[in-house]
Amino acid sequence: MSVTWGTVTTTNAPLPRILDFAAWHLELGARRVYLYLDEDMPEAQAVLSAHPKLRVFRTDEAWWAKRGRRPVKHQARQGANARHANNRKPEVDWLAHIDTDEFLLPARPLPEQLAALPPDCLCARVRPIEALVSDGPETLFKACPQDQRARKEAAQACFPTWGAHLSGGFLSHVAGKLLFRAGTPGLQIRIHNVTLGDIDNPGMVRLADTELGHFHAGDWAHFLSLYRFRLAQGSYRSELKPQARTQGALSLHDLFALIEQSGGEDALRRFHTEVCTARPELLTRLDGLGLLRRHRMGLSQLRARHFPDAA
Repeated sequence: MSVTWGTVTTTNAPLPRILDFAAWHLELGARRVYLYLDEDMPEAQAVLSAHPKLRVFRTDEAWWAKRGRRPVKHQARQGANARHANNRKPEVDWLAHIDTDEFLLPARPLPEQLAALPPDCLCARVRPIEALVSDGPETLFKACPQDQRARKEAAQACFPTWGAHLSGGFLSHVAGKLLFRAGTPGLQIRIHNVTLGDIDNPGMVRLADTELGHFHAGDWAHFLSLYRFRLAQGSYRSELKPQARTQGALSLHDLFALIEQSGGEDALRRFHTEVCTARPELLTRLDGLGLLRRHRMGLSQLRARHFPDAA
């Protein structure tokens, strides 16, 4: 019997983005897509719930009242919802705990990769690549080396202005995300890790043939629309440590404060152009280091195929 898999996600993204995410993973062969709506989204709930492979949950006041209280931080809500999916009667063998701006990119069928994992492997890690703003039929991504020295050198070679403060030149996480064996009793699930008893990431194996395409920044308007929230509560918040291990590296929160102090929104936009945009010179540098990825996503076509009434 083939190994089955699915995704579990907490989201407040616009419906078209959720549909892109769901359609992509359904096309890959996901048996279930679990979606926990973090806001009151009646239209999205109706459209998504109509698909037989989607399981949609409205996490309203009544939902959280049954669970004690609504966690203030969205990261805690994500973990709680992922645990809910894990503790349900399993409908799949594996679940990927990812966000709606993250897309599994397997080089060969995911069930083959999961079937090859040893029985004591309770979780498998997929490493991220970050999407660049680009035109054309292909989506371009930057990858980063796993070796710390190579990662530092690549960041400074590709992003000479800001690379010393960016781990691998990434704005978001370099840790990646996990797939875990669904239905594992007592499994505690966080954003990048799982714990069973006092063991972190029990039996973890890296899925070398799958990467995680992360659409973190998007174009300038998308980046700016999320920027203040990320500074206050998200991946740029003040309590997070510097990502890069270079001496003197700033945290993203402090780095962005410095950029804005030096030139306001114009300076921030120049940062976005250097770090997030597929400029010819950047693509040449990435390609020379083996860090350029190209994928034909075709998300609008996939959305129309899997959700014809909503496309």
